[in-house]
Amino acid sequence: MVNEKRKYDLEERLINFSIVIISLAESMPASQAGKYLAGQIIRSGLSPALNYGEAKGAESISDFLHKMKIGLKELRETHIALKIINAKPFTKNTELLEKCLMECNELISIYVKSLQTAQKRKSSNS
Repeated sequence: MVNEKRKYDLEERLINFSIVIISLAESMPASQAGKYLAGQIIRSGLSPALNYGEAKGAESISDFLHKMKIGLKELRETHIALKIINAKPFTKNTELLEKCLMECNELISIYVKSLQTAQKRKSSNS
């Protein structure tokens, strides 16, 4: 089948991660710290999906690398916020929090590998 969906689709994973992050943020308490961290994970947790859309339309390998590096920074920022939420704990939904932490770790690994591959391509084309 020509249009068969690829088994591995980063865009779809990033969208699903965004949805899970939104669910986690909505489970946070309405305290000052809870609202702050909920807002933080929404900003940094949704950013990689949006930046990936920009990276897919990159005008050069350098542009792609730049946009992917922004996504990686946002994922790392999200990971730290999730660790704070876990350490406090700010949510009773530990299953959802664990899912977010695991997926964030996996996405960071995927981004690191993608950046390494793109950097090698850039170096070999220079």
